[in-house]
Amino acid sequence: MKELKTLDDWLAHCERLHPKTIDMGLERVRAVAQRMGLAFACPIITVAGTNGKGSTCAMLEAILLQAGYRTGLYTSPHLVDFEERCRVRGDIVKANDLIACFARVEAARSKNGPEISLSYFEFTTLAILQLLADAKLDVVILEVGLGGRLDAVNILDADCAVITSIDLDHMELLGTDRESIGFEKAGIMRAGRPVVVSDPAPPQSVLEHASALGADLWRLGRDFNFSGDKQQWGWSGRGRRYAGLAYPALRGANQLVNAAGVLAALTALRERLPVTAQAVRVGLSTVELPGRFQIVPGQPALVLDVAHNPHSVAALAENLDAMGYYPCTHAVFGAMADKDLAPMLARISPMIDKWYFTDLPTARAATGEALHAKWRALQDRPDVTANDYKNPEEALQAAVKAADPADRIVVFGSFFTVGGILKGGVPRLSAPHLAA
Repeated sequence: MKELKTLDDWLAHCERLHPKTIDMGLERVRAVAQRMGLAFACPIITVAGTNGKGSTCAMLEAILLQAGYRTGLYTSPHLVDFEERCRVRGDIVKANDLIACFARVEAARSKNGPEISLSYFEFTTLAILQLLADAKLDVVILEVGLGGRLDAVNILDADCAVITSIDLDHMELLGTDRESIGFEKAGIMRAGRPVVVSDPAPPQSVLEHASALGADLWRLGRDFNFSGDKQQWGWSGRGRRYAGLAYPALRGANQLVNAAGVLAALTALRERLPVTAQAVRVGLSTVELPGRFQIVPGQPALVLDVAHNPHSVAALAENLDAMGYYPCTHAVFGAMADKDLAPMLARISPMIDKWYFTDLPTARAATGEALHAKWRALQDRPDVTANDYKNPEEALQAAVKAADPADRIVVFGSFFTVGGILKGGVPRLSAPHLAA
C-alpha cells in the first residue's frame, strides 16, 4: 500500500476497502472499535430520524456551547469538505488532526487477529469518534448516518437518544413503511435512559420498543409541549418551563418541532449538563446550519435546502409558500436515483415555473436528463419550462441568467446539489438585468 499522507489519500483508501458502499451491521465496526480501545468519559447524545437530525444536532451544540461546555459534534454527510463532519468546541476540525486518527483505525483493522474490512462510512466514523474521544470533552453529539439500529454510531451507548421526524426514505435498506423504519430508528434507545421522540405522530413501533426496553420515553404532546404566536414561543415539560423565546435562527415551521425536542433532551440531562435559560435563548437565536432552508440575501432571492425525500420536500414547499409572492420561481434540482421522486415532484411542482435539472458527481445520482424525463411524465402545466445540465453550478448560472431581480431561485435535493453551489463559498446573486 502506498504511503497515505493527506486526508484525500485516506478518504480514497476508505472508498476502496469494502465491496459494498453501505453494509448494515455492527459486528465489524464494533470489533475494530474494541481493538482501538475506543471509549468516552462524557455524556453522549445520539440523534436519529428521517428529517431534522442536522438541525437538532446544531441546536444542541449551540445551546451547550453557550452554557460553557466543551462540545464535540459528528454529523454526515458534508456539503463541501469532509472536515465539516466533525466539530470540536464549535470549530470544524483540521485535516491534519484527522489523519492520525485514520492511521489508528487502519492499524486496528489488522491488530491481534485477521484483517477486518470496513466500509467508507464505518472507517471514517471510527476515525472521527477517536478524535472526539481524545479531545477531553464535556458532551458529544452524534448524528446517525442511516437508520439507527445497525448504524456505526450505535456501537456507543447514548445517555440520551433523540428521534426526530420519521418518514419514508432509504426504503430498500430500512423497510417500506413508517413502522419498519421507526423500528430501525428506535435501535438507538438504551434501557433506563431517556429517549426524546419529537415526531408529533410517531410510529407505534417506536413507542413499543421504548416500552419493551424500559427506556425513559419523552413524547411530544405528553411529556413536553410547545406553543407560540407570531412574535415568540414557549416550551414546557417535566418540571421545566421556558417562556418568551425568540424563534430559532434556523428558518422554517418545522424547526419549532426540532427545537422542542432539543429542550426536552437538555431537560432530561439537566442533572449532568445543566443549562441556563440564557444559554437556551442565545443558542437558539445564533445557531447556524448551511443548506437547511438557507435564504441568501440578494436579487433574485436564493434558497438552499437539502430536502431530498417526500417529507422534507413537503416542508420546503410550505416554507416557500410562507415567503410570499414572487413573479417566477426557478428550481435547480438534483437527486439520487433511488429516491421516491414522484411525490417530491408532485408536491413542489405547482410552485415552480422553470426547472433546471442537474447531474451530480456520484454514480448513485439520477442524471439531469432522467430527472427531466420523470418530471415531464408527471407535469400538466404547459407554461412551465425545463432543461438539464451537467452540474449544479452550470444549472444555477442558467437560472441566474434567466431570472429577473424580483424572482426566486430554489436549489434543492441531494447534499451534492447544494454542496455543488456552496463549494466556492455562499453565492451572492445579482441578476444580469441589474447591471444595466
